[in-house]
This record gives sequence, C-alpha cells and structure tokens, in this order.
Amino acid sequence: MSRYLAAENLSVFGTDPWWLIVVKAVFCFAFLMLTVLFAIVWERKVVAWMQLRIGPNRHGPWGLLQSLADGVKLMLKEDIVVRRADKAVYVLAPVVAAVPAFMAIAVIPFGPAGNEISVFGHRTAMQLTDLPIAMLYILAVASVGIYGIVLAGWSSGSTYPLLGGLRSCAQMISYEIAMGAAFASVFLYSGSMSTSAIVEQQHDRWYIVVLPVSFLLYIVTMVGETNRAPFDMPESEGDLVGGFNTEYSSIKFAMFMLAEYVNMVTVSAVATTLFLGGWRAPWPVSTFWEGANHGWWPMLWFVVKVQLLLFFFIWLRGTLPRVRYDQLMKLGWKVLIPVSVTWLMLVAAMRTLRNENYGFTDIALYVVGAVLALLLISFVADLFRDKARRAEQPASQPAVFDPMAGGFPVPPLPGQELPPVPRRRPRRERELIVSGGPDTVHDGPTEGKEASDG
Repeated sequence: MSRYLAAENLSVFGTDPWWLIVVKAVFCFAFLMLTVLFAIVWERKVVAWMQLRIGPNRHGPWGLLQSLADGVKLMLKEDIVVRRADKAVYVLAPVVAAVPAFMAIAVIPFGPAGNEISVFGHRTAMQLTDLPIAMLYILAVASVGIYGIVLAGWSSGSTYPLLGGLRSCAQMISYEIAMGAAFASVFLYSGSMSTSAIVEQQHDRWYIVVLPVSFLLYIVTMVGETNRAPFDMPESEGDLVGGFNTEYSSIKFAMFMLAEYVNMVTVSAVATTLFLGGWRAPWPVSTFWEGANHGWWPMLWFVVKVQLLLFFFIWLRGTLPRVRYDQLMKLGWKVLIPVSVTWLMLVAAMRTLRNENYGFTDIALYVVGAVLALLLISFVADLFRDKARRAEQPASQPAVFDPMAGGFPVPPLPGQELPPVPRRRPRRERELIVSGGPDTVHDGPTEGKEASDG
C-alpha cells in the first residue's frame, strides 16, 4: 500500500496563484465549448458520410462553422413559455442540466500531476484540481444533471415531457448502479479514487487490458447516462414528440443540447482517465520516445483518445436503431447490474489473493474454477427448470383470450392467441377463387350495371 499512498500525494494542487487558477478554469470551459462545437459538426459530417449525403457545407470552410450558426439561430429565436408550466422550475431546469455538465472536468488530468508546464513563468500541473475522492465527485455532479431533465419534464405541464422525464429518471437509476460497480473495480485495482493517482497506476499497463469487463460495462452505461442513441428514450421522437424538451425553445432548448454534448465529452474524458491511460502516450510511441509523456505532449494524447470515444458515440447513432423501453430496462437490471456485481466480486477476490502473495497461476486457477462452478450450477438449474416446465405444459390449458373483455380492443400478451376471425374463408378456398368467378359477382343494382357495361 505504500506505492498507493505515494501516488495520492496531492500537495501540488492548491498552491497556484489565484490568477493562474482562473486561467486554468477558463481553459477547461473553453476546451469543453470548442470540443462541443467541433463534435456537433463532426457528428453531422460522419452521419452524412455513412448515409451517402454531403452534410453541412455552407457555413465556413467545409461547414465547420455550422454549429456556431445553429447556436446563434437558437439564441435569436422567439422564447416561448407555455401557459400551464411552472415558470420558476421551467426556467431553472435548463440551468440545472447544463451547469453540472461543466463541473466534472475540474478533476480530469490533462497531463502529469507534477509541475510539468510553465504558464507565464509559473510551473503548474495540467489539471485544475484533484481530490482524494475525485471519482465520487464526478458521480455526484453527473447525478445532479439528471434533475434538470426530470424537472423540465414535470414543469412543462404536458404529458409527453413528463413521460420523458420519468424515463430519464428510471434510466439513470438503472445505469448508474452498473457504472458505480465498474468504477469500484478500478478503485480496488488502483487503490485510489484520485484521478491523477489512477492515471499514475497505469504507467505499465492500461486498465482496459487489466479490467476489460469494467471497460465494456462503462462504455454501455455512459451511452445510457447521456441519453444517446440507441438509448435516447427520454427524447424519443417516435412516441414522445421530443421528450422532456418538447415545450422548450430558443436559448433554453440550446442549453439542453449543450448539456448533452458536454456530458458526452465528460464521460469520454472519464473513460480515457480510468481505462485508456489518461494523458499517457499509446504503447508504440511511449517505447521509442522518452519525451512523449512530458511537456505539452500529454494533452495531445488525451484529446486524441477523447475524440476517438466521441466518434464511437457518433458511430453508434448512425448504426444502431433505437431500442424499446422494456429492452432498455431489461439490459440495465437483468444484464448489466448482475454482470457488474459478479465482476466486482472477482476483482476483489483477485486483489485479496494478490495481497496474500499468491502467484498469478494460482489466482487464475481459483478464478477459472469459480467461474466453471457457477456455470455448472446455472446449467443444472436450467435443466431442472426446463424439465419441470415441460411436465406442467400438458396439464395447464391456456385461458381463452378475449380482446374486447374490457370494453375496448387490446393486443394479446405473449403466450396468448387471438380467436379465429369469423366469416373468413379457409385459405384453400381463397386460393381457388379466380377473377370473374361466381364469388366476385355482386348482387343488386351493381350487378345489372356491370352486365349492361359488358
């Protein structure tokens, strides 16, 4: 544990003059804003390329100023406040959604924790600040942002925004549990919750190699956390018109859009910090270039990794269709949470065995044996359950389904079948009917008219 305590030395933070702290805070804000402006244009360009379209090409060179033009257009639009809205909460909700999105970047390291760079003659770290519980701080501010979406849906005084806000709340609860378990695996392996210390622990091996299951869990949960496709159920235009922001316009709608893209940048930066080595250079570069992790170069590696994760968001949106809401909840509660908790137990067992000075071979045997035992128990349980289900099938007769039992037609549930439609010819008889046959002749005046026409 001595190396963990040495890595958590945060004395370098808090010693900068006030003006340098302001400069670093402005840099973090500008980094997020510029990345969002670029990400919007990049998303439209990439999706257009995937769909064989041109994309934005009018504002600026190659359409790079399109997102800036969209922002100006939204600010100049008429700001409408619906009559039935709770006006105080209605106006406050976009602020609650946007402000916490900017706060998490304060503890993300852009470079080493030491005094690596010089700003106007002062040596400083490439990080605004750090905390012994920095990752808990990120989880807290990410959770606060959901309140803005929920309050926006409730305060609009409309049905569709309310449903979108409730969906976002349920989605956040479902996915933050698995996200917290993925974070806990990193905490157990690194021995710290400090972001700079976690990056320092990846000096020889990134955690995407050591903890691949945690990385995959976090990738899925960060898409659900940001309400992005295919998990964009809170603003599903197919059934909720626009979701929680249906009744918003002008700058308030722009703030919701800004919060979504800033959250994309934030979760990508967190994934880079926890699993992709943070600001460290990739493996081929770091082996033959000693200065790759010094000076201003670490910021380049960090930005490249964040942009690759943003491309992953865009790729998902242009590739996968939106899932149903029940599929979304099933994935969160029945797949992600059990897998994350089981993986956390395995990581805890591995760390305990390592602390007891067990070799890697012994640990691998114990882990593989435990996994095989769980699979065997699951197989035997499924075998007996299927046998009992097959034995009960002949005895149980399905109840007759009446679609009009409640006074209005309802669709059948799984396992139920609709009764046969009356006055419907068998399929064989329908195939034998030919044009002009006796079954196609109409009675009444129409028949006489057809005869006269013939």
